[in-house]
Order: sequence, then C-alpha cells, then structure tokens
Amino acid sequence: MAKTHPLGFRVEPEIKAALEKAAKDDDRSVSSLVERILKAWLTEKGYLPSQG
Repeated sequence: MAKTHPLGFRVEPEIKAALEKAAKDDDRSVSSLVERILKAWLTEKGYLPSQG
C-alpha cells in the first residue's frame, strides 16, 4: 500500500455533517470518503489517470 500524507482543511459545519452521514451510510471513515470523492473528481478532470 502506498504511503499516505495528511491533509487538513476547513469546511462549513453542514458540509462536515453531510460528510459524516455519507461516510457512515457507506460504512467508511470521513477521510476515506473524502479521498474517494477527490480521486473521482481528479480522474474525471484528467489530473489522475483512469483506473481503466
């Protein structure tokens, strides 16, 4: 597994609450969900290669 790096940022309370609910509903951590969302967006925009 690749080494990961911490990344901190601020979000509005309603975004945090929505992320927490979505992560719980998907049986994953908020960190894991945010990484998944970022990875999908970066792939869609061409910043990351498609997983094919």
